Amino acid sequence: MGKQVPIVDYLVLDDGGPHLVANRCDACGALYFDRRNACAKCSGRSFSRQRLADDGKVRSFTIVHRAAPGVPTPYVSAIVDLSGGGVVKANLLNVEPSPDHVRFGMDVRLTTTVAGVDDEGAEAIQFGYEPA
Repeated sequence: MGKQVPIVDYLVLDDGGPHLVANRCDACGALYFDRRNACAKCSGRSFSRQRLADDGKVRSFTIVHRAAPGVPTPYVSAIVDLSGGGVVKANLLNVEPSPDHVRFGMDVRLTTTVAGVDDEGAEAIQFGYEPA
């Protein structure tokens, strides 16, 4: 296996198992995936990195049937409420993209896959969630 590069900055691959991290406002606890100068909730200006839970529940989902060229359809796009706080949008993997197989409140866990490989063999790693 060659070098692995996370497809987003908040996916951590080199600190134990793959996991997500967020910037947590030290004043109010609001979580953000992007870098902030100030908290949108309380205007706090101090942030700490927080590891997020690897599991959660599906809050909402849609089954996507039309996508950019080269993107296989159908697939499930979901909003996941993470255990212990945090919300993330991600695709559901390893589940049939059908309302008979996906439901609101469904337990899911973080998983990763290879999105692509460059000419030097480095793998771009993406995250998603799968049924727990």
